[in-house]
Amino acid sequence: MTRPASALPITLAILAALAGTATAQDTESVDNITAASNEDGRYYTADGIPTYNVAPDGTIDWLSYSGFRRYHSECHVCHGPEGEGSSYAPALKTSAITMDYYDFVDVVTNGRRKVNAAENSVMPAFGQNANVMCYLDDIYVYLKARGTEAVPRGRPAKKEAKHEAIRQAEADCLGT
Repeated sequence: MTRPASALPITLAILAALAGTATAQDTESVDNITAASNEDGRYYTADGIPTYNVAPDGTIDWLSYSGFRRYHSECHVCHGPEGEGSSYAPALKTSAITMDYYDFVDVVTNGRRKVNAAENSVMPAFGQNANVMCYLDDIYVYLKARGTEAVPRGRPAKKEAKHEAIRQAEADCLGT
């Protein structure tokens, strides 16, 4: 018995493709870190990009916590623990800060190949992997939090409760 395919990976791939046609913004003038809004347990910057939130007592948002878990189940084998990089693949903890969100989505969804005389770098496509695509924002905000050192190395000690809207989106994406 097979599950019906979720529309989320396809939707994200389409958004990534459309984002590639958008004009580049001046990244120095855009704050892609500070949470300006909270919608159903998800935090966003002023321009609507997913971001993290850490309370003064160290409690992190659910997506960052989930991102820690998902990153360590799918990404750390190549990119090293806590996004620090490895001899095999680059550190990602700064990519979520320096790379445009839509470029990040595109690379994870479609992969990337840089092979020339100076480098040999291949990122496989994860667009069909629900364990990545259903949690792509989670991984992104976790890496962003690691890149700013807002979340230290290791398993986060305190986390917000999982909002029902996040639970429902997860179930919808996974087809459960």
